Amino acid sequence: MKKYALMISVLFLAMSFINLSVYAEENKEAESKDSLNLAPDAKSAILMERDTGKILYDKNANEKLPPASMTKVMTLLLIMEEFEKGNLKKDEVIRISENAASMGGSQIFLEAGEEMSVNDLLKGIAIASGNDASVALAERIAGSEEAFVERMNQKVKELKLKNTKFQNVTGLPADDHYSTSHDMAVIAKELLKYESITEYTSIYEDYLRKGQKDEFWLVNTNKLVRFYPGVDGLKTGFTNDAKYCLTATAKKNDMRVIAVVMGVDSPKERNATVSKMLDYAFNTYDTKKLFDKGELITSLQLLKAEQKNIEIVASQSISTIFKKGESVENITTTVDLESDLEAPLKKGDQVGTLTVKNEDKILSETPLIVEKDIDRASFMTLFKRSLESLSKHR
Repeated sequence: MKKYALMISVLFLAMSFINLSVYAEENKEAESKDSLNLAPDAKSAILMERDTGKILYDKNANEKLPPASMTKVMTLLLIMEEFEKGNLKKDEVIRISENAASMGGSQIFLEAGEEMSVNDLLKGIAIASGNDASVALAERIAGSEEAFVERMNQKVKELKLKNTKFQNVTGLPADDHYSTSHDMAVIAKELLKYESITEYTSIYEDYLRKGQKDEFWLVNTNKLVRFYPGVDGLKTGFTNDAKYCLTATAKKNDMRVIAVVMGVDSPKERNATVSKMLDYAFNTYDTKKLFDKGELITSLQLLKAEQKNIEIVASQSISTIFKKGESVENITTTVDLESDLEAPLKKGDQVGTLTVKNEDKILSETPLIVEKDIDRASFMTLFKRSLESLSKHR
């Protein structure tokens, strides 16, 4: 009995030691994360590297909160998609509706019946967070703000975001209108695929209706564009419920990061928090660029395609991220093309995936796309190929 009692005691002590060790390790990890203390004044925050999507820091990143005018990150994403598809031109002139002109909050003071170019309306959104400009472009693209909001929520589903729902294109207070810092970072990541957006969001000041009596001075609501080197976007937000919010992006060398903060009490604290997060990212991490957006990755031939050689390109820039001082010698890339590809294909259609690995660990998976429309082969093209094939096998 003494022998069994001793064995039980030893086993109990061993289990206690294991539990204490596990607890100590978990506690150590928690302390390590908390010791960063990057966003003490924010209800929610996240720091993400753009190319890989790697999360460098987060705090309550999945808490549903009102996003205020950060909603316009999604609005801008759908606008940039329309440019890419060729459905919208920057020099197109739009007539402003009474509905768009009636928007309160941040605005560029559009008048009903006024005409303004898409380019200037885009400036009004990206620089001054114009609610009226946002609704005007939404109506042009989808016919109504309500129809555009449906597209916004469809995009939420496409991006597989579970904690975001939009009720308007502006971020003005509305029931059941919410997002999270994580979801806003993912939407921003998608928007930044269209690299020309920062040509607008990086402008600190500009003018609309220049030289006219109703000339309007645009000043960027994101002051970090002027005061933090490398910041070139994206979108601020404020309502009484949301408090001060910001989805920001900055680039240093080949590394681009996205920082989101929500629910901060003052713009000064908001900007200080984002600056601290960006400092941490650039001081702690480096990236290695593997491919640029649009860079040729591989090519293929489809029997029934009009074009003989189809170029496959990267849908976005592709990098690896690592802590400064770490080795990145074991990086490999593999290309997997879909097996059932057939013409026709549209520009931007995904046809495969490029996977980046460090030994056996997957670091990122990036869609590969066709860089232009691929037509179905005509009868004459197929006939000529048949003749060529016969001549080769004689």
